[in-house]
Amino acid sequence: MRQLWLILGVAIASCILAIASHCPHLFYNSLRATEGPKPPLVAHPLPPSLAQWHSGKESGDYFERVQPSEVGYLVWSSFPIKIYLDSSSGDGRGQEWRKAVWLGVVQWQVYLPLKVVERQEMADIIIKRKNPPLQLGPNGELGRVRAGSTRFELYYNASGILSHKFIIWLSPNQTSEYTTATARHEMGHALGIWGHSPDQRDVMYFSQVRYPPEISARDVNTLKRVYQQPTRLGWPKSDAPKAF
Repeated sequence: MRQLWLILGVAIASCILAIASHCPHLFYNSLRATEGPKPPLVAHPLPPSLAQWHSGKESGDYFERVQPSEVGYLVWSSFPIKIYLDSSSGDGRGQEWRKAVWLGVVQWQVYLPLKVVERQEMADIIIKRKNPPLQLGPNGELGRVRAGSTRFELYYNASGILSHKFIIWLSPNQTSEYTTATARHEMGHALGIWGHSPDQRDVMYFSQVRYPPEISARDVNTLKRVYQQPTRLGWPKSDAPKAF
């Protein structure tokens, strides 16, 4: 059965292309309320890889800076999470770009199961080799060029399950090192950390630093706390149609 896509809304995390300002803000557009019964607001069981994660209380986290959406926290409940990497070559550096992006993406695989797919329509997270769309500022002016941008869309699938899909735009004009760093950061958003850390030692720090850090214990602690929270994602409406 073909999926019936009901787009509920869009939210965007925008990243500024500058050494000192990687991702200063998250742009969140309030979602329009849907008619009829909604899925329950219930937590899913922790994925085994996160359930087994323990770093010690002294590491801490920045969970209070993660923004829930109108449907709750942006967790995945069906695994592996399917990733599509743009295969367009453009200026002939496509393979180099893909390798740099994958180096950033695969580091999250320790904590959540990921899988690369060859067809874009099969993906949960689509990563495009393209400059992020320009954003309008609060006064209507065009924003600055960004290194990366992440957007999510919500929809009901054919079985009536509330689902989500992410699109990540990554600039093709960065060095491999910063492409990897930007991909690592944007994947953190797409996996559920819809916010930023105030600590520059964390991958999800709001600003790019000269020497990009690896995923920290605080990043993983925050991700684990996100996945312990209630959400409407992954649950059916009470009047959901049955799949045949």
